[in-house]
Amino acid sequence: MENSSRIIGKYSSEKKGPLLFITAGVHGNEPSGVEALKRVFKALDHSKPTINGCIVGVLGNEAALAKNVRYIDEDLNRTWTEVNISEQKQETNEQKEMFEIIEILEQFPESDFSKRYFMDCHTTSSDSLPYVSVQLVNDNNEWAHNFPTYIVQGFSDIVYGAIDHYFSRIGLTGFTFEAGQHTSKTSVENHEGIIWLALKEACNLDLSQIPEYPLCVEKFSVKNAPDQKTFKIIYRHGLQENDAFEMKSGFKNFQKIYEGDLLAIQNGKEIKSEWDARIFMPLYQSQGNDGFFVIEEVK
Repeated sequence: MENSSRIIGKYSSEKKGPLLFITAGVHGNEPSGVEALKRVFKALDHSKPTINGCIVGVLGNEAALAKNVRYIDEDLNRTWTEVNISEQKQETNEQKEMFEIIEILEQFPESDFSKRYFMDCHTTSSDSLPYVSVQLVNDNNEWAHNFPTYIVQGFSDIVYGAIDHYFSRIGLTGFTFEAGQHTSKTSVENHEGIIWLALKEACNLDLSQIPEYPLCVEKFSVKNAPDQKTFKIIYRHGLQENDAFEMKSGFKNFQKIYEGDLLAIQNGKEIKSEWDARIFMPLYQSQGNDGFFVIEEVK
């Protein structure tokens, strides 16, 4: 199999069924999903449970992971545009890595599976509850509601070129999962837990066949995850390359904000809230072009 060094693991019982294609480390400073996938494949190889179809775990930005930086030349989670792909652009490290990931996915064609699912594993720079980020196309939203945590709709409709946008537009069903803060040990727990649940939902895994069950799932679904609520993005505060931006310290993802609250300083100017809503993905790292988002609950 080509690009085998990029494949974290592959497991199948040789029974027909769906593909579960999981990417991790698309941002090189987010290794949590990689560690979780290694744990899952170790357990699968040890207990050898029966599943329908196949699960594959794939490294995202290998070069950035090796250096523990978000990216080398550009954000790999912004490169998946129609233009980059149709014109076969391979000018940056991230564009080259993108095509290597596509090459692996093409080794698991739609015709070989009853359905193809994806999950892209991420973490956040701010302290955060775990959540699913879903694009409202295909049956993504219906699928996302099988998982017991917050669900945020519409990120990839606002921020263009994300990997989940690409997977969705070529017909896969799935979402991005944000497990928590980059270096928190609970992030690995959350990634591992949702991967096991995805195997149950997609590939009909009987979780009782896994010796680590129920702890491997309960750490996420009972201990760490909030009760399921659905939110939509109502505002993105984008940044230009030369902006001097400093988020006010202490914001947690999903924290309530109110009109008039000081949110950040940008180019010496105060940025104040115009909403009674919630802050989403406040930027507390040097690399990135999204200062923060504002979300509200979908009733």
